[in-house]
Amino acid sequence: MSEETRDRETADAGTEEAASTEASIDEARARQGATTEEMPQESQQAPGKGKEAAKTAAQPRQGTSPVSWLALFLALLTLAAVGYMTVEERRTRAVEEASGESFDRLSNRIDESQNSLTSLDDSVDELVSSDEALESRMAGLQRELEQRADMLDSLPGRMSNLENSVAAMQGASAGARDTWLLAEAEYYMQIANAQLQLGKNPRLAMLALEMADERVVQMANPALTDVRRALAEELAALEAMEKPDLEGATLTLASLARVIDSLPLRAASGRTGDTPDEEQGAAGRAWSSVKEAMSGLVKVTPPDEETRALLTPDAAHLIRSNLALQLQAARLALLRGEQAIFEQSLDDADALLTQYFDTGSAQVESAAETIAEIRDSMVAVQAPDISESLRLIRQFRVLSGNEQ
Repeated sequence: MSEETRDRETADAGTEEAASTEASIDEARARQGATTEEMPQESQQAPGKGKEAAKTAAQPRQGTSPVSWLALFLALLTLAAVGYMTVEERRTRAVEEASGESFDRLSNRIDESQNSLTSLDDSVDELVSSDEALESRMAGLQRELEQRADMLDSLPGRMSNLENSVAAMQGASAGARDTWLLAEAEYYMQIANAQLQLGKNPRLAMLALEMADERVVQMANPALTDVRRALAEELAALEAMEKPDLEGATLTLASLARVIDSLPLRAASGRTGDTPDEEQGAAGRAWSSVKEAMSGLVKVTPPDEETRALLTPDAAHLIRSNLALQLQAARLALLRGEQAIFEQSLDDADALLTQYFDTGSAQVESAAETIAEIRDSMVAVQAPDISESLRLIRQFRVLSGNEQ
């Protein structure tokens, strides 16, 4: 309402000034007409004074004409000034309305980000609480795997000593030795399956299968040909299996989350008007001002080039915190083997980088490339089935026992 009142007052002031100018013009014309009417009367009363009356009537006509033109010029100049002021007021009001709408949109986005951040905080709290229990279980499983690995490392020496002792014993039969080797091969196959399915460690699984194959070879029994063929296929499958670097990926995500505060945010984009040339004259500068004022009345902005307002410190802090939480969520999902949550968290982090951070900066570009590399390298790998050899050797043991 205040802007409409100012526009109305400005228009009224221009109208009053134009009216006063037109009144002065009418008064000058009336004065000229009165003088012209008095001239014939004086010529009738004093015919001898005709020449003096004509001169007296010509002098007012010559003095009044420039004043009329000057008044008309002042009226036009006043109308132009009033029009220019009206255009400036409308442009200022349009800029203020656009700025207010941009600020409202930004406030709504910040509120949505705050709500999503709150829900994400709750989810992260739940993940952290469950992650503590998972870490304790993983620590216990790791200790158990280390103990089994130590036992596995010491087992060949112990078995060699035991074999030597059995071979040196008087009356040791070949059947007892084969039974021992068969049990040993079966044990190694069980360790290989446990390492691959529970420990996600294909390297130890390959080592256990190789040791089981050595025991089967020592038995030199043609009936175990199918077992050896299954062992060869399982070793080839483990050799061809891709082995993603989980530890390296989690460490990279953790280090990337620590450098979020140093990444530059996207600068606000705005329109800068053309600066008039200082070497132009007064008419050129006036034309430039009028052209800029008229061009500012209508502005078309493409959707992909929407003007971005400057982010407040609170909004920038929320955006950085949201990005760090997305990276931490991706790290926890990777450790827990949740591939869908891992990929979604990385996609959300990449979207935040693209929308709010300066993609032209080398730091932001490097962070986006790192996220893309981690996402492409951490593809879920299906572990091969290595239980066929274990099934066959157990079947052979059962059949051997029945024959005896």
